[in-house]
Amino acid sequence: MTKSVDTPNRRTVLSTMAALTAAPLAMSSLSGFAQGAAAKLGAAQPRHWRYKIGQFEMTVISDSEAFIPGPFPIIGANATEAEVQALMRENLLPETSYQAGFSPTVINTGREIVLFDTGNGENGFVPRPAGGWLAEGIAPAGIKPEDVDIVVISHGHPDHIGGVMNGGKPLFPNARYAIGQIEYDYWAPDGKHTGELEKLAAVFRANTKGLAERFTFLKPGEDVVPGITAVEAYGHTPGHLNFRIVSEGKEIYFWGDCAHHQVASLARPDWHCVFDIDKEQGAATRKRVYDMLATERIPVIGYHMPFPSIGYVERATPGVYRWLAHTYQLNL
Repeated sequence: MTKSVDTPNRRTVLSTMAALTAAPLAMSSLSGFAQGAAAKLGAAQPRHWRYKIGQFEMTVISDSEAFIPGPFPIIGANATEAEVQALMRENLLPETSYQAGFSPTVINTGREIVLFDTGNGENGFVPRPAGGWLAEGIAPAGIKPEDVDIVVISHGHPDHIGGVMNGGKPLFPNARYAIGQIEYDYWAPDGKHTGELEKLAAVFRANTKGLAERFTFLKPGEDVVPGITAVEAYGHTPGHLNFRIVSEGKEIYFWGDCAHHQVASLARPDWHCVFDIDKEQGAATRKRVYDMLATERIPVIGYHMPFPSIGYVERATPGVYRWLAHTYQLNL
């Protein structure tokens, strides 16, 4: 005689699951004590982010997560504080503080490793420990400083040039350096500037003087390496350069300091930036660059946009633009 085997039905399974679920709770209540909350871990953000453009491997490295007072008067010196704060409220952002990106970018082309800008270093706008993280952050991102072939400097401000030197030595010992000729000639000479400009120039000289023989000089339209081409973007500084980066028909645009805030800079490109040396030319450059990018619909590396500082520009209305942060477009 064959013994029958009962097949569990839905009600039996659900009852068993409920009993198993309740068992730990019952045991906990019998034990006479409750688990306390774990220690809080604090805020955490990624320190590097990697993606591809064609065959170019791109790595963004965070140089700071600092909050900065503003965006007024850094942006909107020709507006009023109330106007800038109203724009922040409309966009659900804090009115008196913001977290800018500081985002050096490494490109592995397959033949060269190219670094765009070097962050704050030891003497930039955001000093250590709040900034100047590139020196410690590049190795965890999988890149050896000695493997960097070319360091491209978009312009000479301390938060872009400050990381060239570290502990009195070049952070990238085997690299050559590329910068616009106009930019270098503006910042490098001794005795050219006074006041606040001299403070900035002194940082530039401290980070470049010992490396003068390693510098090569760019003009708009010239290639850093095949696939990376300099573009004129004057105004923020006299020789400020942008770069078109193209591989296998894919493209991304590095705009350096064509924006300092993801809303204020784009919604009101006519608002002056306190760091622009030629404020009217800086505004004209922003309008031209934003309009071109909104038309061409190509991704952007925006050095001061929120980390990882990748996004797109959308034309909201004529002369008014929006930053659309990258989500997954470049992960395909």
